[in-house]
Amino acid sequence: MTRKPTGDLRSGWTTGACATAAVKAGLMALWGDGFPREVEIVLPRGETPVFPIAHQDRGHGWTEVGITKDAGDDPDVTHGALIVVRVTASANGIVFKAGEGVGTVTKAGLPISIGEPAINPVPREMMRAVVAEMASVYGVSDDVDITVSVPGGAEIALKTWNPRLGIKGGLSILGTTGIVRPFSCAAWISSIHRGVDVARASGQAHVAGCTGATSERVVQKMFALPDHAMLDMGDFSGGLLKYLRNHPVPRVTIGGGVGKITKLAQGAVDLHSSRSQVDFEALNVVAARLALVDVSGANTALDAIEIAGRGLAQEIAVIAKSVVESQLKGSDIAIDIVVVDRAGAVLGHAF
Repeated sequence: MTRKPTGDLRSGWTTGACATAAVKAGLMALWGDGFPREVEIVLPRGETPVFPIAHQDRGHGWTEVGITKDAGDDPDVTHGALIVVRVTASANGIVFKAGEGVGTVTKAGLPISIGEPAINPVPREMMRAVVAEMASVYGVSDDVDITVSVPGGAEIALKTWNPRLGIKGGLSILGTTGIVRPFSCAAWISSIHRGVDVARASGQAHVAGCTGATSERVVQKMFALPDHAMLDMGDFSGGLLKYLRNHPVPRVTIGGGVGKITKLAQGAVDLHSSRSQVDFEALNVVAARLALVDVSGANTALDAIEIAGRGLAQEIAVIAKSVVESQLKGSDIAIDIVVVDRAGAVLGHAF
């Protein structure tokens, strides 16, 4: 169930920040006087959060610490997950390993090499910095294996973009600032970018960005596209198109419901209902130009199509195609637009 916050929205911590805190606490126990009750770390922008220890264990040459992720008021699927790190004395420098529930990279195009645990660059740097700091404090070498686990992470990962991005077996350990901003668009848009990167690296010539599950299912079937060609665009058409301008692929299909594609045709780049609305007067101008019935009294864009007929949906697709082409001007990308209804019937297709 989605958490519904009231009042001011509270920020939280990324999986990378939690893992870094767990590394520090584990090293304090491995090299020092025992497990702390809580641990403070410094984030990339200077913030100093304190994390309570939720789990601890130790054996010969290793310690293990778990931090419960608090995502604040962001509807993050990893909120409440236990981020567990085992640090083990070694003689091979700092080596990152994927434990239970942490994925492994299997496709090119991501910032981590194929075969590596899905621990992103900034969290790796944060953990390396903590190892260097603790090694200096205790006067020891900084040779440790760092194994990150998330119990239940393989199941949680099915709710993320990881399977499509070629990250197998679990979650990614993420974060560029260490902080989860509530309801931030940044993580979603970043995932769109990584999807484009993976498609390009695999030589995928045709990708699709869709506004929802129904349009995605229809478009994938229409063009027999593999999973890694399907970009989770959602409402962020601008985030996708802006990235494609500088990272082009030969062909892009944009699919969506009537309302979302109508807003795209009217120039919106953020298609969320709270940030853009259908202009029904402008839509009625289009209907009039096609000699269709008046749709100014329509309640929704789909209502307008039901009043005026599918010809209006086809024209919306044509206009949306021209809008997208103008946004991708100079990139030599072939565009087509697919408009569907709630049941998945194709109402318009411009190509």
